[in-house]
Amino acid sequence: MARVDRLRVYPIKGLDGIELERAELVAGGTLARDREFRLVDADGAVVNGKRTARVHDLETGFDPETGEFTAESADSDRRRFDLEDDPERAADWFGEVFDLEVTLERDPSLGFVDRREMGPSVISTATLETVADWFDGLTVESVRRRMRANVEVAGVEPFWEDRFVGADAPSFLAGDVRFDGVTPCGRCVVPQRDPDTGEPTPEFRERFVERRRETFPEWADEDAFDHYYTLMLIAAVPERHRERTLRTGDSVEVVGE
Repeated sequence: MARVDRLRVYPIKGLDGIELERAELVAGGTLARDREFRLVDADGAVVNGKRTARVHDLETGFDPETGEFTAESADSDRRRFDLEDDPERAADWFGEVFDLEVTLERDPSLGFVDRREMGPSVISTATLETVADWFDGLTVESVRRRMRANVEVAGVEPFWEDRFVGADAPSFLAGDVRFDGVTPCGRCVVPQRDPDTGEPTPEFRERFVERRRETFPEWADEDAFDHYYTLMLIAAVPERHRERTLRTGDSVEVVGE
């Protein structure tokens, strides 16, 4: 049976995610706590994995109930910060790590997702397993951390999420929350790196594109994809379905075909 298998949010944009058993849809249409915070430099530019591989040197955690954030770099002790009440202290520490003057910004109503007019990202477990098989030594968890999806659906075929974009694409219900596909997710440099070390996987993009082309589903609308270096669905949640709760184990049903 198709079901929500994992829910993951990324409290500080570009850093580690945390797994949840339930997640609220906020008024802006994203998952609560997802990219709620971001680090920006003195010029207002975001500090994330697209900009620096230094993010992979950090091990971070977050308690969504208390707002306590934990962080450790390769050359520091484990630190604890209250991101809501004392963001300046956390920003000072990150500034030392990145050797930048940084500010910690917060947006609890929408979060700092890349596509702020859209919503959660979706991928199937079978897709992650398939991509892991394309590369020697890659584990499913490594691919999961590279792709950084919010919602993972089990009990469906590889690239299941590709069916929700293009002409006459259906939508799906996860529990009582409707997801409408908006666009396939074109990938950046981040998936090419080992999430623990930041080391690039040799010829990752070339191998990925080759295998993606070879395995592209016949039932997907290829015209909806600008190129083959895409993986994951960016969806939107209709306004009437927001401020509801998504849970692991929720059944998933395709609607509107």
